[in-house]
Amino acid sequence: MKHPARNPFADDLSVGQVASRSGIAVSALHFYEAEGLIRSRRNAGNQRRYPREVLRRVAIIKVAQRTGIPLKTIREAFKALPQERTPTAEDWSRLSAAWKEELEHRIDRLTRLRDHLNDCIGCGCLSVKSCPLHNPWDELGKQGAGPRLLDPD
Repeated sequence: MKHPARNPFADDLSVGQVASRSGIAVSALHFYEAEGLIRSRRNAGNQRRYPREVLRRVAIIKVAQRTGIPLKTIREAFKALPQERTPTAEDWSRLSAAWKEELEHRIDRLTRLRDHLNDCIGCGCLSVKSCPLHNPWDELGKQGAGPRLLDPD
């Protein structure tokens, strides 16, 4: 007995279904697609249809964004993943390991900022004797613009 041909769109999700399942606004999904983070196909009625695997990609995007990873960095990481394959636990392990160092650096920078926030309002200066950013003769200006001691990047 012959089986009928499988409809490749049968398991696909509409943009509304993806939004509902992922907790992401439809406009955000359209934005992610425009940015090359996710892909859809069009059905006969020209409606977007997403493979179920897009839910895992959207979950990765959400987690990465919550940790402050820029979309550009997420896009670069996704380039290493096959577009049509569901990201695996191994994929996530590689992605998260690569992002961990960046996250640690950001945490260190924010901790330094928090620890010195009461000492400075960036006015140039309330108290030269206790200012952690005291910069006689603008020596730190050679390193670049901005508060170099708190944000050396």
